[in-house]
Amino acid sequence: MKIKLTICLLAFLNFYEAQENITYQKPSAEILKLADYERPPSVLMNSKKDWVVFTYRPTYKTLEDLSQQEMKLGGLRINPVTNISSSVTYSNNIKIRKINDKNETQVKNLPANPKITYMSFSPDEKKLAFTNTTAKGVELWVVDMETAAAKKITADNLNANLGMPYSWYNDSQSFLIRTLPQNRPALIDASKDLPTGPIVSTADGKVSQNRTYQDLLKNPQDEKNFEVLTASEIYNADLAGNLKKVKDQDMYAGLSFSPDGNYLMTTVIKKPFSYIVPLSRFPSTTVVYDMKGNAVKTVNEVPLNEIMPKGFSSVRTGKRSMTWRSDASATLVYAEALDGGDQSKTVDNRDEIFTWEAPFTAAPKSFFKTKQRYEGVSWTNDHYAVVSEGWYDTRNTKSYLVDLNNGESKVFDDRNYQDVYSDPGNFTTTKNQYGRYVIDMKGGKTYLIGDGFTKDGQHPFIDEMDVKSLKKKRLYTSNIKNGKEEIIDILNPSKGEILTTQQSPSLYPNYFKKNIKSNKAEAVTNFANPFESIKDVYKEVITYKRNDGVTLTGTLYLPANYDRKAKKEKLPLLIWAYPTEYKDKNTAGQNTQNPNDFTFPYYGSFVYWTTKGYAVLDDASFPIIGEGKTEPNDTFIPQLVANGKAAIDAVDQLGYIDRTKVAVGGHSYGAFMTANLLTHSKDYACGIARSGAYNRTLTPFGFQSEQRNYWDVPEIYNTMSPFMNADKMKTPLLLIHGDADNNPGTFTLQTERYFQALKNLGAPVKMVLLPKESHGYAAKENILHLLWEQDQFLEKCLKK
Repeated sequence: MKIKLTICLLAFLNFYEAQENITYQKPSAEILKLADYERPPSVLMNSKKDWVVFTYRPTYKTLEDLSQQEMKLGGLRINPVTNISSSVTYSNNIKIRKINDKNETQVKNLPANPKITYMSFSPDEKKLAFTNTTAKGVELWVVDMETAAAKKITADNLNANLGMPYSWYNDSQSFLIRTLPQNRPALIDASKDLPTGPIVSTADGKVSQNRTYQDLLKNPQDEKNFEVLTASEIYNADLAGNLKKVKDQDMYAGLSFSPDGNYLMTTVIKKPFSYIVPLSRFPSTTVVYDMKGNAVKTVNEVPLNEIMPKGFSSVRTGKRSMTWRSDASATLVYAEALDGGDQSKTVDNRDEIFTWEAPFTAAPKSFFKTKQRYEGVSWTNDHYAVVSEGWYDTRNTKSYLVDLNNGESKVFDDRNYQDVYSDPGNFTTTKNQYGRYVIDMKGGKTYLIGDGFTKDGQHPFIDEMDVKSLKKKRLYTSNIKNGKEEIIDILNPSKGEILTTQQSPSLYPNYFKKNIKSNKAEAVTNFANPFESIKDVYKEVITYKRNDGVTLTGTLYLPANYDRKAKKEKLPLLIWAYPTEYKDKNTAGQNTQNPNDFTFPYYGSFVYWTTKGYAVLDDASFPIIGEGKTEPNDTFIPQLVANGKAAIDAVDQLGYIDRTKVAVGGHSYGAFMTANLLTHSKDYACGIARSGAYNRTLTPFGFQSEQRNYWDVPEIYNTMSPFMNADKMKTPLLLIHGDADNNPGTFTLQTERYFQALKNLGAPVKMVLLPKESHGYAAKENILHLLWEQDQFLEKCLKK
């Protein structure tokens, strides 16, 4: 072991010295062939499933895309020139066809060099709207589905900085749009202005628990720029492009019509802003207007929310989750905490749900009280509603079927939400008379579509549920051989017609219309496999045990030409994983992997390396379990090490690998996992850690699924932090991070400081910072170079 490690260290150090001041590189031919592929189109269907829309986009963004102007304010990343999120992904072409037709029709008259996003069907589904981003801003376009012709509706002056900048009116003939104010002030360039004073923040002595957030406001200049960029004026726009002003300039965070279209609910951001929380916790005022623009009622006022009780099941006080009730013409529904929002309090009921009918002259009516935290309500096209509640500490979820005629309720789902084997599935939905999606319920029957994970494999299903008895009847179970079927929707229950996708390891997922009575299926799409070079790679879901008896799984890949019977060659093994916290061993041991999933290599996995002669264990189970009053992180390190050893043992016992040549890797929390494994285990020859956090004292008010703060359990934070144990880490490590990470807690600084610690302590480590990249990587140049770096690193450490 010592000789092997010494050779690897020497190779690694030589490798490191050879790459200073390097330019962008591309990976080896085998990997490049897989990485540089043409992305098949995405599919969008209307509610009736009679129209299919195909949207096309480049496989990757470019460095030029990532180098656009960007301002980071209040949790947003905005292009101040085009006034849309700088991280949005665009399509560049649209084709359409009737679902029963054979050929797609190219949409005519699209904008030149289109940058398409925010697509939506009109309420009557005869038109398709989308936004196009030009060099100067965002404009609105519409496609007529029958003629397949596109038409521009507005100039490029929409404001999409707070999201979708338009809404359809119920008549399908006009829009409500957010535009830039006509007299918009110029933005402040803080780099050119001398400060007029220091930045001062104060605390009033109240205890709070705020996570670490990225891209917050930092100074008065940021505040002014945030106000400029989020301010809009509201107009009506018809299909001819005629505009009529509806509302004056303000910071509109939300605009929504009542189902009958007679009221408009607006939510406006207010001051004071905050430097410690994002805009979702800024003050806001919600007002409902009639269609003449008259204010009907101020229905909610939310103060600045910088103070939050500890715990993932804690919430703010006051009205929250306010939405229009989808089965009524104009009724609001919302929840209020009965425990002050503090999960530590002992109460009989946590939340109370209210309904409030326009024009809001009468008081709100109590609708339901939950024992746990309110999670949502779904309405039906009959006199029922489904209310859901949950509690993080126990991982419990409950769903109630509520009879709206008499208020009686029945529990039909009560389980650990991580228990996938008992998941009843999701109700099918339909559009009601208001064009809103509701649970489809007819003749006292409703339908559920489930993923169908079982201990014997995955078998998606359709259940019919009797509303009065809650008894279920299994209508269909998918059992296709050597493939996987996913049930998308029920097209016609009486005829047995459903919409599915089908796939296999070598067959790209395609849509099918299927009759479950005759079992005949008709292809709707015919996308080819863009990864033909790995179609013969061996793939198997393996099951094995941890030393404490917990069942683990992973998807094992072997090179296409590997002789599994002779096993003469012992392969190096690459493990890719991500830890997950559980409250009991049974749910931790459940299998959600399917060997018939299409093999889709992407930059986030090791599957590429099967073409280079490696064995790969992808998505290896790394459960961290804390039963009863014990929290998962109380024994994080020993469980982590045990998970990894069990994976290596399992593949080694199959006879495929050289267990002295094992690498482990992960992204984000998987990177944190990787650094800890290399620190506390001798089972690995090297590791790759991407965009991770390594010093938990920099996230002192909780991280991942840890609710306790640093001062509650300092030993947990210190023990789990690779940075605090950097002197113990002597295994070669490749650290990679985007230099513009936008994820809470995984600041790029985390990797930079960990690298400095390891380097100064003599550890064999290399750091690669990818220019312009956020938490997930997007630019083709960076992704191809990332694959090259990983390839060079693995070849040096595991093969040479």
